[in-house]
Amino acid sequence: MGSATGSQRRFPSGAEYAEALQHTQLCFHHPELKGARPELTGLGLPRPISGAFASVFSLTSPTSGRRYAVKCFTRHVPDQERRYEAISSRLALLDPAELSQPWNLGFEYLPDAISVGRERYPVLKMEWAEAVTLSSWLDDNHADRIAVDRLADRFEELTRDLADHQIAHGDLQHGNLLVASDDTLRLVDYDGMYVPALAGLGGTERGHRNYQSPLRGNDDFGVDLDRFSTWVIFLSLKAIASEPALWSRLHEPSGEFLLLTEEDFTSPAGSARLQTLLTHPDRMVSGLADQVRTLACQPLDMLPPLTLAVPRQRPAATVSTDTATRTGAAVPSTGGLPSWMAGHIASVESSTPPALSVASPDGFQGRAPLDVAVAVLWPLMLAMTVLALALDLSVAAFGPALPMLAAAAFSLFGRARRPERAQVRAALSGLTAERDQLDDPVKAEAKLRKDRAKFDAAETKRTADHPRAQNKLTASHQVELQQIEKRRIRKRHELDKQIAGLSAERGKALRTALVARQSAYVRDRLGRQLIARNPPYGIGPKLAARLAAAGVRTAADFTGYRTVHNAQYNSVGAELVLSNGRRIDVQGIGEAKAIALDVWRRQLVAAAEADQPTALTTQERQSIDQGIEVRRTRLAAELRSVDAAAEVSRAKAQKEMEEGQARLTRENALAGERARRQRQEFSRRAVTLQQNSVRHAALSSAAEAAEVHLSRLSLVQYLRFLYTGR
Repeated sequence: MGSATGSQRRFPSGAEYAEALQHTQLCFHHPELKGARPELTGLGLPRPISGAFASVFSLTSPTSGRRYAVKCFTRHVPDQERRYEAISSRLALLDPAELSQPWNLGFEYLPDAISVGRERYPVLKMEWAEAVTLSSWLDDNHADRIAVDRLADRFEELTRDLADHQIAHGDLQHGNLLVASDDTLRLVDYDGMYVPALAGLGGTERGHRNYQSPLRGNDDFGVDLDRFSTWVIFLSLKAIASEPALWSRLHEPSGEFLLLTEEDFTSPAGSARLQTLLTHPDRMVSGLADQVRTLACQPLDMLPPLTLAVPRQRPAATVSTDTATRTGAAVPSTGGLPSWMAGHIASVESSTPPALSVASPDGFQGRAPLDVAVAVLWPLMLAMTVLALALDLSVAAFGPALPMLAAAAFSLFGRARRPERAQVRAALSGLTAERDQLDDPVKAEAKLRKDRAKFDAAETKRTADHPRAQNKLTASHQVELQQIEKRRIRKRHELDKQIAGLSAERGKALRTALVARQSAYVRDRLGRQLIARNPPYGIGPKLAARLAAAGVRTAADFTGYRTVHNAQYNSVGAELVLSNGRRIDVQGIGEAKAIALDVWRRQLVAAAEADQPTALTTQERQSIDQGIEVRRTRLAAELRSVDAAAEVSRAKAQKEMEEGQARLTRENALAGERARRQRQEFSRRAVTLQQNSVRHAALSSAAEAAEVHLSRLSLVQYLRFLYTGR
């Protein structure tokens, strides 16, 4: 039976499970599921509800009559059995009396429950909830403001239950929140759930994109997984309870969201949906929307639980200047940070721009001696002008108008020396300088968005590369194991072949030894037949002596003859062939004598062969058998060493793979930690950008107000002040 957690195990498809479930009496081994009745499609086939890595079937037990949701897995999930056992154990400890509502549906992980083909696979058996999804419930009940508001409170109570028991669902969304007939909630799909026993493991999923923080990464897995999605769902329910028409305005039929989508979190400035909620007249709704907008740029571990920080109204804004009060420019009292973020981000200086400290925002106050002189000068200059006109006097190019021009110039000088204008100019200069020191919010936001998009692309590639690298390492390990096994089989085959051939080799050795013994016997007999003592026909003592002198004394000294043609004398001679293969010419031995010698030798050979031994001695056979047995023992030892060497090679390959996996895990963990710090840096930049944007707007508004104020301190206003005091 294959393990459910085997790294290379292939799981059946949803269609293969559906085919097997047509015969539940055969495919199931669990007593409550054996013979269960599946819910069928119009074609009479088991109806699947397909997901990312599993298909769910509704089955009614024939023994208990209870209905179950049976999840059949279609692909491998890391640490699957360990995760489900930990989740099951933790949920089993929950006391229903201590829960706000019966949201917890019991389930059981069955390791080898279903047979598909020749293999058995695990399933997850879960209680069937007679309820509808949250979005379906809202389709029918969004106009009932009281019911929706009550459901929002029950959702908050459910999140409190989870937080109190250190549990995170991991994928809170409209499809996993079911509403029962009594308007209480049921929570389904516990695949990505976090419980304390799973601390240290990575997540198996990232949750529905329309409910998750843009900063949630693949490595995020802890008690804070649900924090962003709880705020999003709570905001949506409270907004619909406040204004039911929002469901029709912001939700799309069959849309995979409630009121907000992923784009609203990643680009809040351009989100029409979020702006609708931010400007909502209900301060609870606008406050929650403002909170969600702020949370979208914070890492998960910096987010507050909904149970500890449900805002009851939108935080009030403080006015930056007297003029800003009239123009509507305002900044948050805490520099754009919600109170719960105290301690998470370094404190910043107050974002309130310096106020314009003027006694009278619209005029001058308190005449100085220079002002009195200007006031006296105007009548004198007017009198001089009248006198010049009366006497028809002309002074330089301007004629009688020169006194009036002098009075105007002196008035401009007097106004310029007024402290009100100096104060406004100084304030305006300070506001402009401080505003110019801030980055352009639009450019800064564009750069942040570009950097975050680049980071997200790199993270997507990294998270995709890590399993590919693991798969490549595993595949390489499998290839190495195959090569080791091929070498082992090939070597064993060679050795087995040699061992199997030992019997034939023994027979051959026995035959060879017998032939050698017989040849030795014949040579010995021939060596005893002296030519001189028993000469062939026609060989006298003289020829025998010549033969002996040439090295041919016995029948064993030669093996035959070769005829030799003498072209010069047109005759045929003969050469004797010695036992070493050399040929000799013996005087007096012609063809006839050579034939006589050869016939004589053949007769002796035939006589010797007739008497030669026909079997080996016992000692000779034992010697051969001992040699064969020594070879058999050596080959058997080599055979055993082949298996041992293959085992050593497999152990080495396994160690190399484990070291490689550990290295990949370390590298991925380090990369994940760097990514977490980078996300925190993006969050810090986003908060700073939000603060700078608010401050930039406030400074711009205050500078505009200062310019308006400065324009009101005109020359006409100054002259009016000189003579009226206002």
